[in-house]
Formats: sequence, structure tokens, C-alpha cells
Amino acid sequence: MTVLDLASLGWDDGYSAAFAAYVADAGSGAGEIAPARVSRVDRGACDVLASSGPLRVTFSGALLAAGAADPVAVPCVGDWVAVRCWPDGRVTAEALLPRRTAFVRASVTPGVSHGQVLASNVDVAVVVEGLHPEPDLGRIERFLALAWDSGASPLVVLTKSDLVPDAEAVRTEVAAAAPGVEVYALSATTGDGLEALAAHAGPGRTLAFLGPSGAGKSTLTNALAGATLMATRELRADGKGRHTTAHRELVTLPGGGLVVDTPGLRSVGLTDVAESLELVFAEVEELAAQCRFGDCEHRTEPGCAVLEAVESGELPVRRLESYRKLLREAHWMAMRHDARLRSEERAKWKRVHKEVRQSGRIRP
Repeated sequence: MTVLDLASLGWDDGYSAAFAAYVADAGSGAGEIAPARVSRVDRGACDVLASSGPLRVTFSGALLAAGAADPVAVPCVGDWVAVRCWPDGRVTAEALLPRRTAFVRASVTPGVSHGQVLASNVDVAVVVEGLHPEPDLGRIERFLALAWDSGASPLVVLTKSDLVPDAEAVRTEVAAAAPGVEVYALSATTGDGLEALAAHAGPGRTLAFLGPSGAGKSTLTNALAGATLMATRELRADGKGRHTTAHRELVTLPGGGLVVDTPGLRSVGLTDVAESLELVFAEVEELAAQCRFGDCEHRTEPGCAVLEAVESGELPVRRLESYRKLLREAHWMAMRHDARLRSEERAKWKRVHKEVRQSGRIRP
């Protein structure tokens, strides 16, 4: 029988206390209750890692009902759950222990808007972008907003450094768009620079790789594991990535630590990430504090320190445009989630149109 050390999976006194509280509330019942960490999720079931080894479990009726009411309540990769082993051999996930960090992507379907949890209880959020083709700075900023919002520590890894002659110059450019975040350029193929990333892994620590298809997330996972655990594929002829990983999976590393490998994300919808954007665009926020008006929108207002920095070349116009774009999107998604904000927005535009009509510029 495989025996796993829960501490190597991230279990600690905090999770132990949460689990003990759940057991106390659950009371006595048939079957033994034990903690386990979710390694993969399918519809209505998941694979978990328990002290007794890997298990396949189904969701309890209570978890299914909670997930139907709110998709965020569905267990995801990285979660800790309380599982019950029944006398008849069934194993069910009964409850979800509190999450410490969570990557929540805004997901919108016709008539419905909600969040989707990509991974949870992650210590380091690794934004992965390939140096070949050229990195997309706007995409990196978007993923960094998601990373900061999760509560994990963000990190940027630029892969395929062996394919470009100016890897360090590009790394410096990317670092300028990621204030306060370490940026590494490395090659998982040759191993050059890999030790910098490996230093962030360790017993009980969880890394999550986020990025588009073809960025090299699965190749990084294999390199850290020292074995081919995840399938990889070559880029398409047009330089775009092919989807290889079709599901999120928690992978244990032989030297300790864990990695969450995720499918390539074509798009990342942002929820209420206003505070995270302050970190992603720290230099814009610092300049904004110097504007003449506290509610300056950095467009045409006099005494705008942000616009002055753009004109002087201190702030790249691309950074300001990206900042505006992500703010608009975050505000739009927040309104979809918050009826109060929607009502205030409608009332605001009613006042605007009323004032315009009264000014005589538009006749009813």
C-alpha cells in the first residue's frame, strides 16, 4: 500500500484545525473520515491524494448541491477535502476545507456570469510565457492580475531562451512591465536557468503554471520532475501553441513540492481585481497619486501626472493603454456580478442624458 506524507502535500496545523472542526460538526457516522488533497477533477468526481495513497472519490450530495448553487464551491485541483470511506467500499468527498489562495477566472455564459476556480492553495503563481514567438506583454499583465488576486506570490518565467539570441534583453523589457515580480529567462530543454525556478519548489510548497498553449508549461513540469509526466507537442507552423494538457492536474515532484499544470488559456476573464491592478501597474498608481485631481481618469484632465509621464517618455503609452483596458474589463465584470453596481451605472447614465437634454444639446 502506498503511504503518503500529508506534510509533503502542504498539510499543516492550520488545515488540521479546520479538518478537526469539520469532524466535530459532522459527528459520528458510518465510515472513517480523512483529509485528502485533490489532484484532478472530473464531472461529479475527483482523484485525491490521502495518507493511504491515491483515491478515486465521488462528490457527496451536499457538495453537488453547493456546486449547483455556486460553481466556486465545487472542489478544484489543489483543494483539501474531507473524504469518507464507507463500509461498502464507496469513498466520497464530503466537505471542502477553507481555501487559502484561489485562482478565479471570470466565466460568462448567456444570461449568467460566475467565477471559475482554476486551482487553489497555491504558494507561487508562475506566469509562463515563451520567448519564441515574442512575448505578449499585455497577456503577461493580465495573468499577473489573476496571480496577485489569487493571494499567491507571482513569478514570471520566460521559456525557450535557447531559441533567441537576446533573451536577457527581452527579460529586462518584461521585468519593466512586472514591477515587484521576479522574472526569469530559462530553457527547460537545455536546463539553463532552471535552478532559479526549482529554488521556489520544496516539500509542502505548491507552484501553479499559468499561460497560453505552447508556452512550455508541461515541459517545465517534466523538467522539474526529472521525468516525462506530461505530454508535450511542438508549436504549430504559425507559431501558435497546440493544446496538450486537457485538464488541470496536481503533480508531485520527487524532490518535494507540487506543481499544478494547467491547460493553455485562450483568454482570462477578470473579476473584481482593482487591488491587484494596483500591484500590476504600481508605477501608474504612484504617478496617479501626484495628479491634481483625486478622481483623475488620466485622459484630458489638467495637472495629470500620468499623462505628463507619457509625454516625457517616462511611462510607455502601451502601459497606460493596457491599464485602462484591464480596468474597464474588471469594472464591467464587477457590474455583472453586482446588481447594486449595475443599478448605479444605469442611474449615472440617466443623469448624464437628462443633463444633456436640459442643456439644449439634445431635444427630447
